[in-house]
Amino acid sequence: MRRTAGKLAGSPISWDQVRAFRLNRHHLSQRAPKKALTSVVTDMGGAQAQLVSAAQVSLWARTENLVPADVNSALWEDRLLAKAWCMRRTVHLLPTEHLAVFVRGTARRAEKEVRYVLNRGVTAERLEELLRVVIAVLDRPVTRSQLAVLVSRELSLPLTTGQWAGWGSRREVPCVKMANFTFPADFLLHLAGARGVLCAGPDNEGESTSVRADAWLPRWHDLPGLRAEQELLRLYLRAYGPATPSDFKAWTQMRLADARTIWTRLESELEPVDIEGEAKWILRADLRELEHAELPGLSVCLLPYFDSFLLGHERRGHLLEARHHPQVYRAQGWIAPVLLVNGRVVGVWTHTRKGDLLTVRVTRFSRLPSGVDPRVRAEAQGLARFLGCSGATTLLS
Repeated sequence: MRRTAGKLAGSPISWDQVRAFRLNRHHLSQRAPKKALTSVVTDMGGAQAQLVSAAQVSLWARTENLVPADVNSALWEDRLLAKAWCMRRTVHLLPTEHLAVFVRGTARRAEKEVRYVLNRGVTAERLEELLRVVIAVLDRPVTRSQLAVLVSRELSLPLTTGQWAGWGSRREVPCVKMANFTFPADFLLHLAGARGVLCAGPDNEGESTSVRADAWLPRWHDLPGLRAEQELLRLYLRAYGPATPSDFKAWTQMRLADARTIWTRLESELEPVDIEGEAKWILRADLRELEHAELPGLSVCLLPYFDSFLLGHERRGHLLEARHHPQVYRAQGWIAPVLLVNGRVVGVWTHTRKGDLLTVRVTRFSRLPSGVDPRVRAEAQGLARFLGCSGATTLLS
């Protein structure tokens, strides 16, 4: 960014304004009505859902009077939400209206898996044939085991088993072999994300399924990849702006060169800002709201594992002090549940359930203003109601 008279070019903005803007966009300064659930999922840029229960709590933190059945109904009955791999090749709950934006918009990240296979002896022609078949047979919800069998039959490939070192486990899974490469069924689904739009279907006797979006969603709307990428960046900046290309890269985990390419195509819509000496960009349409953003009197939130608010930027000094980083961003990609006060992480928490009573244990990083603790207890009671408990005990340390 250019400098003028020794200063960064762009509107001067404080970090409090930035935090107020982001809290508002994530519905963390004030919960949205339950009827706006799908809009909430859009506004927060998707709810990370390796743990579906954590994604549900993320939505509870942003939505009034929500219960888990509301999320399940939107996902499996009304099909207003879908579960799919997208940013960082992790599972998210997403609005079906924008599913193509999230999946096709992050396909460059899935291409990393394609390059990995091509560098290990599988020809481009054979790999493309494999991916066409994978996408074709997902015209109905199928399990991983069924997928491996169908692909094996269609291409006369050996059917075997192998270890899948996916997130959180190393388990034996069904696989097919092509050339000297063994494809676990889960990995086939990751690869297919570079070419098609897939999502989760309903469980089949306790086993998860996958299905093509056009075969599962009644109001499916596809988008070309370039348009999806640009719209994804707009969605990102509405939720996480002001930001930089490196932030967008961190959020998607695509290559920085790819993030910059997409960013450049949107430059005419961006406005630079100077956040206390740091250069970042915001959508021009959002600049006025950012300039007038003010923190509420006191915003207190209990955010669960992997909450999206914690995953939008490369550097996290705006969220918490560096010395507390290991307590939140843990080994093997785990993101701890956090206590968020006015957009800053000020502690971590856990909960246990015994019968219909919930115990919430909060570890504060430092002494907090007197008004925070009552709000924490109120949030814990709200969480208890969400989880179907009669009440909550809050332990603060």
